[in-house]
Amino acid sequence: MRHCLVMGAAGYIGSYLVPYLQQLGYQVTAGARRPCRLPDGVALRLADSLKPETLPPALAGVDTVFYLVHAMGAGAGFHRLEQQGVKNFAAAAHAAGVRRIIYLGAIQPEPCHSRHLNSRRYCGELFRESGVPTVELRAGIIIGPGSAAFEVMRDLVFNLPMMVTPKWVRSRTPPIALSNLLHYLGGLIEADGVAGHIFNAAGPELLSYQAQLQRFAAHIGKRCPIIPLPFLSPKLSSWWLQFVTSVPQPVAKALVGGLKHDIPADDGPLRALLPQTLLSFDDALAESLALEQQLGAEQQEQETPLGLRWRHPEYGFYDRTASGEANCLATPEVVWQVLAQLGGEPRYFYMNGLWVVREWMDHLIGGPARTRGRTNPDRFVKGDMLDSWQIIGVDEGRRLDLLFNMKAPGVGRLEFNILPEASGLTRITVTAHWHPQGAWGLAYWLAMLPFHLFIFQGMTEAIAKTAEANAGIPVMD
Repeated sequence: MRHCLVMGAAGYIGSYLVPYLQQLGYQVTAGARRPCRLPDGVALRLADSLKPETLPPALAGVDTVFYLVHAMGAGAGFHRLEQQGVKNFAAAAHAAGVRRIIYLGAIQPEPCHSRHLNSRRYCGELFRESGVPTVELRAGIIIGPGSAAFEVMRDLVFNLPMMVTPKWVRSRTPPIALSNLLHYLGGLIEADGVAGHIFNAAGPELLSYQAQLQRFAAHIGKRCPIIPLPFLSPKLSSWWLQFVTSVPQPVAKALVGGLKHDIPADDGPLRALLPQTLLSFDDALAESLALEQQLGAEQQEQETPLGLRWRHPEYGFYDRTASGEANCLATPEVVWQVLAQLGGEPRYFYMNGLWVVREWMDHLIGGPARTRGRTNPDRFVKGDMLDSWQIIGVDEGRRLDLLFNMKAPGVGRLEFNILPEASGLTRITVTAHWHPQGAWGLAYWLAMLPFHLFIFQGMTEAIAKTAEANAGIPVMD
């Protein structure tokens, strides 16, 4: 039985590919920079292509590698990170004797003036030059829950009464259903004579982004006029998307750079090699919306994007975050004992007056924020209530996750993490995650951001000082 390593298992494609390969009967190992949700029977190996020392242990005993890593969210220099990561990983894979690398790239227009697409092409070349047999699968827009290009489309359709869009919405691309792409990826494990080859994975229709938006709107029974404006440059477009979609600005910028091209693709060789029925855009869309409903129901009120927005399709998949962090001289156990008082006598440890103001604001519009008290005053239990918050995740002594229940244009959660450091200090982190409801949800987040940064930093410092005082450590003011 072949042993497959999925590098980038925590990402969009990886999160679907891991269980798909497992269903096909392969031994699957997930490679990721940090812990992530995995099916039973799948081992996690912490690996970062930019940290070469982490790669040999991850590649031990591996036969086939799926390399799904990209760095679009890192900002302007993402292409340098992508290429250095590929160099590091290819060298480690060659030393480990990997039989085959399957690299997921991007369909290339001619000519190409997109840094995102050019970086994908060059990364494929680096793999082929590495000495490890490599097959590159190039795809365009993927129709499935969590795909950045699909989520941009989704946010626009669900949340805007009309769209003023740049001219790149007229560029054409062959969108492919997630299920069709998974079939191709899985089939390349055993395919013969594919080393060094480049295959295009495309859907059966060549559609403009505007046509996809219009068909999406029609599918959900919404009329959404689209007015393209020629003066919106790709750079301005990426900033515009930041205020109307939840997709992070660096990712949106990289995507827009590729969407400005017509991207036709000859997928005949791949269809001949791995035949299947390709879904039309409408069928792929129906499949995607049904899948997100299924997964959302399974994950409801869990710390996942689909679980949080279940029953609320207008909420964004990607979250905005704000956090505070402090180091503490007390042990993690003492810090957890302090955190366990949350919602009790110390309430939220810092600026409780501001919390009260926010609660009254919610109460005046019919929200539940004036609900006080805890279901269980002694310990955190998943599903219990803490004031108007619901506890949705507990890792005793290490992590607490609360679901935001006040009335607001979006859904959020508040995450507390307590981590022992190698130095002997304990790091306390409080992070707010916000999945906005369109432009109003993003405006709400931006309005609250200064308060969040101020409050969460003060909260972590207050927890640290209380824990140090409880441990008999002198508190330095």
